[in-house]
Amino acid sequence: MNKVLTLLFSLVFISSFIFSQKIKDTPPNYKSIEKIISKKKSNLYYPKLFKRYLDADTTMTSEEIRHLYYGYTFRTGYSPYGHSDLMDSLRNILREEEHTEKELTRVITLSDSILLEEPFNLDVMNYQLYAFKKMENKEAFKSKFNQMNLIVDAIFSSGDGISKETAFYVIYTEHEYFVINVIGFQFGGSQSLSGNFDYLELAPNDYNIKGLYFDVSPCLASLKEMFEK
Repeated sequence: MNKVLTLLFSLVFISSFIFSQKIKDTPPNYKSIEKIISKKKSNLYYPKLFKRYLDADTTMTSEEIRHLYYGYTFRTGYSPYGHSDLMDSLRNILREEEHTEKELTRVITLSDSILLEEPFNLDVMNYQLYAFKKMENKEAFKSKFNQMNLIVDAIFSSGDGISKETAFYVIYTEHEYFVINVIGFQFGGSQSLSGNFDYLELAPNDYNIKGLYFDVSPCLASLKEMFEK
């Protein structure tokens, strides 16, 4: 599966490298987002945003992308610790070094089913990119690539991860590891939780950055709600 994971990270990807360019980072205001995405007349009404996401609409503004991503935490289907039963079947196929066209088609089909339940599952989308690339389906590859770009752009707009004050805000803990790899770093093997913040240690790197902070407050709120039921 390492070959599959390498595909995305070897591409010229995402908006910009956060440590080489100045970017204005803004943490999401969840209360404000919850309120505005429920207004039907707003361009930020969630069903409108979600349709544009499914269409891989690259004209979405930073504000729209942020409301799409962080607004999903208020949708009925949001379950940050839930996992599809189909993941095992998908990973079993991807364990092989080479894949037939039939297997690649199966990867796409399984991924589509999982994404119906988990539309922001970046790992699964990455698996689809691999299958589309191998099958030389350029249009499907471009569409999925654009969807992923929207999600990661939203995360990058929230901070740089260097401190708690400038943490990356994510709505799934899996996105933490994905972001680390997209940036070009490697996970150092140690993870700790402090309040609403996950701290992930990084392997030695050229920037001498010891680790990155991620705000995971929606995940923790969902977990608390699960235990209270």
